[in-house]
Amino acid sequence: MEPTPITPRLYLLDYSIGQAYLWQDEGELTLIDAGWAGTADRTATAIRAAGLDPDRLRRIVLTHCHRDHVGAAQELADRHGAEIVAHRLDAPVIRGEAPVPEPELLDWEVPLFAHGLTVPEAPPTRVDREVEDGEELGFGDGATVVHTPGHTPGSMAVHLPRHGVLFTGDTVASVGDVTFGVFHVDRALAMESMRALAKLSPSILCCGHGTPVTQDTPARLTAAAAA
Repeated sequence: MEPTPITPRLYLLDYSIGQAYLWQDEGELTLIDAGWAGTADRTATAIRAAGLDPDRLRRIVLTHCHRDHVGAAQELADRHGAEIVAHRLDAPVIRGEAPVPEPELLDWEVPLFAHGLTVPEAPPTRVDREVEDGEELGFGDGATVVHTPGHTPGSMAVHLPRHGVLFTGDTVASVGDVTFGVFHVDRALAMESMRALAKLSPSILCCGHGTPVTQDTPARLTAAAAA
């Protein structure tokens, strides 16, 4: 897995089903989501391929509780000394104390969902810091939590306003073009969350699935939220 540079401080790590993002600050690294269980070696190798040291990893921010985002978080955190951050409402699921909430699937989503379940189940994973809407995360010159319920109750986006970067988790997708995500627990609530994200007018959109969006981003996100 080769890291794909998006900006000089931001990289995409693609696990084929799901993806993570690596953000570089002076002296430390932050991972947004963590890939599948069993991919810690691949992730560390990708970080080194970007010319960076995985032992500088200080935090892993989980956008929500699904297996393709949580899987390798604790192994990476244990190896490299990072803390694991998640929204308070998804933290019990991530820890294995509560079941993964069942999505409301449309007919066309059923085979896609089955394919997603081929990813190894995430092991119970510690959460070192539970966060709420509006909290600063300590990286990216003011990265902030944006609670985006609907995909899961504790789904959250991460906004870096000084850099125009928005990590959406799975509320938004960018497969083909910017679209509403799939596999939501509450579709109406997820759409409300997507509309709220559009109001942030990011210049760089980093979704849980799909190619990062760097051109005409505010207009494309606004159009998708109005569809």
